[in-house]
Amino acid sequence: MTYRSLFRMFSSDLAIDLGTANTLVYVVGKGIVLNEPSIVAVDRKTRAVLGCGTEAKEMLGRTPANVIAVRPLRDGVIADFELAEQMLTYFIRKASKRRSMIHPRIAIGIPSETTEVEKRAVLDSTYRAKASEVHLVEQAMVAALGAGMPVTEPGGNMVVDIGGGTTDIAVISLSGIVYSRSLRMAGNQMDDAISEHVKRKHNLLIGERMAEKVKTEIGTAYQDGTPRTMAVKGRDMIYGLPKTVILEDDEIRSALADCVNAIVAAIRVALEKTPPELSGDISERGIILTGGGSLLKNLDERIRFETGMPVLLANEPLASVVLGAGKMLEDFKLLRKMSLN
Repeated sequence: MTYRSLFRMFSSDLAIDLGTANTLVYVVGKGIVLNEPSIVAVDRKTRAVLGCGTEAKEMLGRTPANVIAVRPLRDGVIADFELAEQMLTYFIRKASKRRSMIHPRIAIGIPSETTEVEKRAVLDSTYRAKASEVHLVEQAMVAALGAGMPVTEPGGNMVVDIGGGTTDIAVISLSGIVYSRSLRMAGNQMDDAISEHVKRKHNLLIGERMAEKVKTEIGTAYQDGTPRTMAVKGRDMIYGLPKTVILEDDEIRSALADCVNAIVAAIRVALEKTPPELSGDISERGIILTGGGSLLKNLDERIRFETGMPVLLANEPLASVVLGAGKMLEDFKLLRKMSLN
């Protein structure tokens, strides 16, 4: 057995995609070992944590008055420092299993326009969760690496990572970022737009989980001639009673229009600001879409129509960020070069 394989066997290094919607953890030598919602269930009176991840999501909309389900991250950054720390500690322990005495070295992807204060919040939370060393890396860069793009070569690569809280757009060449933009418009804003539409048009209150289900099942970014409908249950705002309405894909596409338009407009700006030599590479290699938001039906078709560029969906769009951060941990020279701190 080689030294490298022995190192992987006993390594506690972790790559974390600390997402607004979901947190994924990658262990060097093992792959992705954890994928759970970034949610914490808290006692409203005592602030005691009652559950994290999947367990907490099951409580969403179904908790007693004294229990609330909280997302410690908002728009891709930490909104509640204390709960983020407890959630990270829970995920790190769960991923490390019995190796509780080992303090892991951790790589975390963050949005490109994260402020110094927001970076410090991520670093402090991770160190307090018992990490020995923390490396912050640009989300778009690790997403491109995780999607298998040749980011170390002298050629233009464009990646669009549409997560829960942010959309990160970057043009990458020679292991460096030529252009980057982080847009606080992504999957969660799409869910909110659907909830608002149903509330306004149908006088129906629906929960976060139902809005996400509507987006997944009948949400589209581009008309394809296939009509889709869905029965949605919620509470009637006028009578306060349970009610079911039938939603059509046309109205949901209209509700999502502002979100989709904002993302497409940001991609067009990125292309306009890309040096001509790299633009030629992108027109050959195409724009790569990653992140859960990229799974919106026909989004690739819409971007292709608006930009005239080939658009490809990553093989594992939900895992691209954590896979890329994991690759960096396995090539520490590359990690040192890419680390923002």
